[in-house]
Amino acid sequence: MATTVSNMTSSDHHADVVILGAGPVGLTIANYLGQCGVDVLVIEKLDQLIDYPRAIGIDDESLRVLQSVGLIDKVLPHTTPNHWMRFLTPKGRCFASIEPKTDEFGWARRNAFIQPQVDRVLFEGLQRFDNVRVLFSREVTDFSQEPSGVVLHMKKGDAPVETVRSRYLVACDGGNSFVRRTLDVPFDGKTAPNQWIVIDIANDPLGTPNIYMCCDPVRPYVSAALPHGIRRFEFMVMPGETEAELSKPENMRKLLAKVLPNPDRVELIRQRVYTHNARLAGRFRVDNILLAGDAAHIMPVWQGQGYNSGIRDANNLAWKLAMVVKGLADPSLLDTYELERRDHARAMIDLSVTAGHVLAPPKRWMGTVRDGISWLLNYVPPVKRYFLEMRFKPMPQYTRGALVAAEPALKRSPVGRMFIQPKVLTEDGRKVLLDDAIGNRFAVIAWGTDPTWGLSAEQVATWKALGACFIQALPSVQLDAGTVAPDGVIRIGDADGRLKEWFGNHPASVVILRPDRFVAALAIPQTLGAVCGQLGKVLGARGSAAGGRVSTVGEAA
Repeated sequence: MATTVSNMTSSDHHADVVILGAGPVGLTIANYLGQCGVDVLVIEKLDQLIDYPRAIGIDDESLRVLQSVGLIDKVLPHTTPNHWMRFLTPKGRCFASIEPKTDEFGWARRNAFIQPQVDRVLFEGLQRFDNVRVLFSREVTDFSQEPSGVVLHMKKGDAPVETVRSRYLVACDGGNSFVRRTLDVPFDGKTAPNQWIVIDIANDPLGTPNIYMCCDPVRPYVSAALPHGIRRFEFMVMPGETEAELSKPENMRKLLAKVLPNPDRVELIRQRVYTHNARLAGRFRVDNILLAGDAAHIMPVWQGQGYNSGIRDANNLAWKLAMVVKGLADPSLLDTYELERRDHARAMIDLSVTAGHVLAPPKRWMGTVRDGISWLLNYVPPVKRYFLEMRFKPMPQYTRGALVAAEPALKRSPVGRMFIQPKVLTEDGRKVLLDDAIGNRFAVIAWGTDPTWGLSAEQVATWKALGACFIQALPSVQLDAGTVAPDGVIRIGDADGRLKEWFGNHPASVVILRPDRFVAALAIPQTLGAVCGQLGKVLGARGSAAGGRVSTVGEAA
């Protein structure tokens, strides 16, 4: 396969999609589009991937996305599953512990990781694709939009200006996004009054697992065990302190003396001062330009959701871009990206700000109240479970967008929520995670029945033209009944009974999944044709029906 890193001397470049920024969000989108055969150009201002300390928490949703781009086996060795978070009082009492042990999406809900190592996996994953190129050391100087797409100009040092033409530009260029600022998109929110210094140490001098949020009223700090024997400490920077002062050996020793008996005996990797912001872009799309990751929203680190929110953006946007670029959907589908992602990004910002106030209350008396209330609530089982199981985390749920909304009377509808990922049995006897049986595509999954029964022949053809698969889910023992699956239908066995439980909890026996694993619609066999028709109109989707005529997905024969 062709190498993804390019030193092309031509002054002109062309791509279907240009991604500005080789961070985790841009690299994830590039990997997904690469799998779909979309021509992608990634432009990075720096001369290499960033290697300084950044995110340390990756959740189950993000791992599922990395699974979808075929890189999960290379990522997992750089993670620590079931990485609990514990809040401690100044005297060391644990007043709240976050220990979610469910795995409804196929992976542990909280995991430690070291971001540069996973970014490297994502970057190297691009080498699989001839249709993806990466250009380092390029600074975009200006851009403009035309009816056919976006034109950019960029420079590499003293070399001649290079011109790039693309249909779409995805700006993943960080919280200080050049693209967002040039478009004059508001970035409203607040900047925290205190900075924090992050210190990474090799050969962990503590060795204890998990992450501890130490609510010291004098100087709050965080102590986190990371993979490969690395320990991270984060200390609040007090008024009047500077990064230069704190980085002096004698001051670094004073900080570490709070947490280590021998602060001189450490192997320092690096330290860096961060400012915590909570900001949200006023728009995520301006014609053929889309904002993603930190360019669209930034948040404090306290729930580890900045990185994960960016990966959610990638998961939501990439499949829509692929459909539009390949002519399978109307460009209006891209409007659903902001419609679906913006409110949830705001919810995660609010959660992160709240967690920061728990760690470091704005007023000292608030910490005393916090400690007293938490001591009492620890003895109330429902409250304790609420924290242990991480029920406070707002899960993405889309009520508008690329979906067919459930009836208003149906409370807690799964439509717009991520579908579960249990283990399933394939017909050849393999036990795999559900997504590995589906692939990156739409899926019509029916419990016990033929998933094509309620569709016309033309509907089946048009959904197949979109790459959709039809799946019949059965109790595993029924795979050995000797019956033959309907033509074009994949049969899977419900290995652990979780699919049966899911369908049993909802008034529907057929679920339509989007490529990002969110539930697009529910039906029963007798209503499936009508529901698919509605979904096709919402998507503005098109596919080649039998006989070559182009028809709207869901159109009756």
